[in-house]
Order: sequence, then C-alpha cells, then structure tokens
Amino acid sequence: MADEYLDVVVVGAGISGICAGYHLLNDCPDKTFAILEARDVIGGTWDLFRYPGIRSDSDMFTLGFPFRPWTDSKSIADGGDILRYVQDTAAEFGIDQKIRYRHKVTGASWSSEDACWTLSVRSGRKTSTIRCGFVIMCSGYYRYDRAYTPDFPGIDKFSGTVIHPQFWPEDLDYAGKSVVVIGSGATAMTLVPAMSRDAGHVTMLQRSPTYVVSMPDQDPVAGLLGKYLDKDTTFRLARWKNVLSHMFFYELSRRQPDLVKRLIRAGLRQQLGPDFDIDRHFTPSYNPWDQRVCLVPNADLFRAIRRGDISVVTDHIERFTKTGIRLRSGELLKADIVITATGLELLPAGGVTLNVDGTARKIADSMSYRGVMLSELPNCANVLGYTNASWTLKADLSCGYICELLNHMDRKGYDVVTPVNDDPEITDVPLLNLDAGYIRRHQDQFPRQGSRKPWKLYQNYLMDLVSLKRNRFDDGALRFSRRPGQRSRQHLRVVG
Repeated sequence: MADEYLDVVVVGAGISGICAGYHLLNDCPDKTFAILEARDVIGGTWDLFRYPGIRSDSDMFTLGFPFRPWTDSKSIADGGDILRYVQDTAAEFGIDQKIRYRHKVTGASWSSEDACWTLSVRSGRKTSTIRCGFVIMCSGYYRYDRAYTPDFPGIDKFSGTVIHPQFWPEDLDYAGKSVVVIGSGATAMTLVPAMSRDAGHVTMLQRSPTYVVSMPDQDPVAGLLGKYLDKDTTFRLARWKNVLSHMFFYELSRRQPDLVKRLIRAGLRQQLGPDFDIDRHFTPSYNPWDQRVCLVPNADLFRAIRRGDISVVTDHIERFTKTGIRLRSGELLKADIVITATGLELLPAGGVTLNVDGTARKIADSMSYRGVMLSELPNCANVLGYTNASWTLKADLSCGYICELLNHMDRKGYDVVTPVNDDPEITDVPLLNLDAGYIRRHQDQFPRQGSRKPWKLYQNYLMDLVSLKRNRFDDGALRFSRRPGQRSRQHLRVVG
C-alpha cells in the first residue's frame, strides 16, 4: 500500500495547532491535512501542567483566539477554563476531527525530486510514514517528558517529598504541612499563593528576585464595555486595548527602565507596606523585560505575604538535609515538601530530526524568516508565539500567513517555497530575546534571527500585523519552484 499523502501536516494540537487547523479549514478549504498530536488529548501546555493555581500569565483577550472570542468574566483565567476553551473551540469549528492522537512525529525527510516531506510517525509500538507537501511545526518549544532541576547537593538525604511542577501528582496532600517552593518565576508565583490556602506554611526560596506586578483578574474596561456592546465587539475592543497597553509597557521598559523600576517599586510598597524588604526580595539586578515580568492576579501573592501565610527567602542553597534545606547564610528551612519550580527544558520543533535530500539538517543551522519559516528548509513552517506578549497573537498571524502563502503557490502553480538568505551583510543574533536561564541553557539548539528584515524578529504585534498581512512574497528571500518534470502538486491527490 502506498504511503498516505496529505497536502499539509500540522505537528501539535495546542494553541498553535488549533490556529493552524482553523486557518486551513477556512482559508484553504481544498487542502487535505491532519494534525498529529503525540499525546492523547488536545491542549498542549494547558493539559500538561496540573499544579495548584495553574492559570494564564497573559490576559485572555489576547491569549484567546480572534476567531472565537473569550466571553468569561475573568481575563486572567484558570488553567482548567483555558483547556476547556481550547477544546470547545476545536469542537465548534470541526478542528478536532482532523486530530490524530498518539501520533508522534520523530523524523521528517524532504525529497526535492518528489517535492514532498516523508514523516516518520510513531503511534504506540507502530511506526508508519506519511507524505505531505507542507509541514507546519506547532509543538512550541517546551519539552514535555523532562524538566529542569539543578543538581542540589544532599537531595538524596532529604526525608520529605520532592516534586517538579511539570509532573504534579494527583494525590499530593500538603494540608497543614511546611512547603518550600524553589524558584521565582511564573510557576512559583502561581504555586505559592495557591498552596498557602491549605498548607501550614509556604516559603518561596529564590536565588535572585523577579519583577512582579499585580492586576485584577477581571478587566474593568471590558466589564464596562460589556454593559453596552455585544460580546464580539467587547472582545475586539478589549483585545486591542490590551495589545496596545502591553506594547506600551514593554517599550517603556526598554526605553525608560529606571522609570518602570520606580513604578513597579511604588506598587510593591503599596501592597507590602513600609517594613517589607523590597530591595532584597523584589528588586532584580537586571532591567524590566530583560526577563519576563511576572503577573499576579488581585495581588494574591502580596496578600498572602501580609497575612503571614508566605515567607520569601532570598539566598543560595548550600545543601539539602534530612529535614529541609540549609542555606549559604546558615539558615535551615525545614520542609515536609519541596517543590522545584526551577525551570523547563526546551526542545525546538518537538525534537523532530530533519533531513533534506539525504543530508541531515539541524534547526539550529537555520535562520528564521519573518518568525514563520526557516532558511534552507523547503515547505516548512515553525510557529512560535511572542516572548513579551500572548502566544496566540503571533501564532494566529503566522498561521494566517502560511495559508496565504499556500494559496499564492497554488495560484502561481508552484510546488516548493524555500527561504534563502544570500545577503552577506546580515549578521546572526539569538532567536529568543530574553535573558532567562531556561533560554540561555538551550539557545544553541534554536534557529537564529538576522540583523534586519525579513530575517529579524521584532516581538511587536503591530509590526508583524503589517509585515505578515501585506503578504509580500516577492521580497527576494523566498525562492519558488515547481516539481521537476511534473504538473503542480495542486493537481495531485494521492491517498494510500
């Protein structure tokens, strides 16, 4: 039996994969496609993480899909509500009918002679192949089967329970117990106030501070608009209000970091009072948005600190002991449970191995074209969201662009498109623009970006909206071609 042939294969059924499915169904209705999901459920990150308090760190007016407005009153939503929203969206538009669960793509080989990819797909113990004209990588960059935990001296001597949030056990009982959460990122900021409601006491142990700001979990402007306007209009206006306000805050942080530091500090002082040591515990050595600024809804972290349910300790770990953690200062933190919210492992394109005409290719050897495609890789897109704004904003723009590109190729009779950088004046810079540890550890595994367009990532929704919506495919970087000696692929439908 011949291998199955599809026009497009989407890898991953998280937010990016749903965006791709929607645009393929609506913008390219004649294309055959499937979404291959390695796990047995939709939702990606929002199904993987199950720890207490899991929630969005972006507002739902920008994290939500533009084609299906978020209508819940909470703009900072709980993880379970987000997962249901993603699942309901897939069902409403029939995207879920295109998903094949427990189908993990392990390899992709491109043949210029056939103008198609051959994907190696593992499903249980069975390995099969699928041929496709175009592949869209929507697997994000988090590694699902492994997380990052430093090598803590003496951790094997600790008599309590050690857990990484990525692998949260359903039966963990922490009521009345002493809990130490190691970390100061978004995961720790979520876990600490959530666990403090039932735990005896929770200590957030951080090696260095993080910028933290509070905002209400219900958008007051959206609430006001909702009294007078329909849900779709309210969503669109609230979305644009939040896009512009986030962009303003980010640009202000980059251009006037000292001013933003003072504003953040004033907010912290108002929340924590005059006696709390803000300099030690909430004043990082770097500027705002050198790393992500953490968001806490309704000041829940600060309120729990004021109540005495949470302690913040800024120090280095010397070693674990049988009953807790000894710090470099000599202090001993006693603990029944230690949560290592110490970061994630990254894995670009889900770890898929790539081969072009018999030659192995590494994603790290490519340059990102408009933040959507990769240099020297034919008919291949890699969808990533923003690092400084909601993931969905860029993912949806990228998927719309890809479908316009596919339609352009059909109109012109092309089978192949390959981004090519032949400008010797363009220099390489890292793809991801945050100085976070989890990014530094894996930067060499990712593609690069260039020093100017169309190879430069601006991390700016308005600039991408103009760039990707203008649909200029004649910028000199995209090379189009037809399959040698054959009619255009648009005339072929081969299904095994």
